Amino acid sequence: MGLFGGVQVITIMCSIIRTKLVAIWIGPMGVGLFGIFNQALETLNTGTNLGMRQSSVRDISQAVEHGDGNRISRIITAVRRWSVWLALGGALVTMALAPVLSRYTFGDTSHIWGYVALSAAVFLMAITNGEYAILQGTAKLRKLAMVTICGTFCGLIISIPLFYWLRERSILPSIIAYALACALFAVLFRNRDYAPVPQTKAETVAIGKDFISLGIFMTAGAFAGMLANYIFVAWLNYVAGTETVGLYQAGYTLINKYTALVLTALGMEYYPRLSRIAGDQKRLSESVSQEIIVSMVVITAIASIFIVLRYPIISLLYSGEFHAVAPMIAWGAVGTVLRTLSWCLAFVILAKGAGRIYIITETISAVLFLVLSMACYVHSGITGLGVAYLLWYAFYTLIVAWVYVGTFRLKLTGATVAVAATALATTAAVAVAVLLGHTALAFAITAVAVLVSVTATIRLARRR
Repeated sequence: MGLFGGVQVITIMCSIIRTKLVAIWIGPMGVGLFGIFNQALETLNTGTNLGMRQSSVRDISQAVEHGDGNRISRIITAVRRWSVWLALGGALVTMALAPVLSRYTFGDTSHIWGYVALSAAVFLMAITNGEYAILQGTAKLRKLAMVTICGTFCGLIISIPLFYWLRERSILPSIIAYALACALFAVLFRNRDYAPVPQTKAETVAIGKDFISLGIFMTAGAFAGMLANYIFVAWLNYVAGTETVGLYQAGYTLINKYTALVLTALGMEYYPRLSRIAGDQKRLSESVSQEIIVSMVVITAIASIFIVLRYPIISLLYSGEFHAVAPMIAWGAVGTVLRTLSWCLAFVILAKGAGRIYIITETISAVLFLVLSMACYVHSGITGLGVAYLLWYAFYTLIVAWVYVGTFRLKLTGATVAVAATALATTAAVAVAVLLGHTALAFAITAVAVLVSVTATIRLARRR
């Protein structure tokens, strides 16, 4: 958690520096183009990679658990071949959609060649995803962290002179250079412990059938969430205007991205570990309970600090004009506790390979987000969106808990439930205190939470 939490901090800092330099040297138009092309890249990568980045980790992890070297080599060979196939497919799809994307986004055909160029980044990201999945599945986590940091940092260093000399024309070259740097480091430092094995195309297809099938469900689930968010943003823009959309986007980013470092770190080691023991009910229950306790201890401190320091954080990352989202962040930060809890449970669905259950839970989650966000905004404005985030993950936690207990017949220990309840109560108390103006009380609760978090984390780490 510490390793990949640090990786995420470095990645976010590099992202902030890139955005700041674009804003200074290119201006609002550059920031807009940078955001548009990056959003297009993320969407196209999600759609054409078929969820292989996560789904193949499960198959690799299970082969590692059984210690079958030949089976591991065959899966890794298949993953690399599928990566190339999906990379080519993604690039072709991007080029084919270039005219549509240009007209839909910019209202004309002036950026067709820009989207054609973006196909190179789509290709490179698919190759990178395959190597990342192999490193994660074979538990080469330190190497994965090093590769991620090197690729991100090198991409930033290459982008700086491009921004300065080419200005607006640097947007696409910098995105491609960033993707190229990540791909190069991923290939240079890939896992070489398992030699490639001879494999026919039919064997590659047969081996990849399971993780591609699960990946398709994961992709559909991701698109359900993206569609719900798009519909809500369009609705909010219609009823409240672009400025309100900007406030919402800033608040949502702060809640979802900067307080979710623990979730990214959690997925890197926790998901492969669950996949390895997915068939052992006793070990699976124990592992989930342990992970919930550790993550609740950590997220309580992070969420509490985020609540009490929300104004300085908003000013640092945005400006004083965005202080209106402070109440939204306070309630949303409480929701991150439930988000962390639900993720610990939801990873079991992926570890079990239950693709249909996953798409059902994610679709219900997307509908809940849309309905609650609209209703709470109508009732309480921007503050209501923070409440909606909290309620959204409260309902989602109940849904995945029902699947965990009712469908998979797994259990949580009493201590696990107690720790989760305490974490939720603590962050809720901090949020209520700051919203009622009792700042000293909020700081006191946060100080105790941080002290307990640090002490408990050290003890848990030594025990492990």
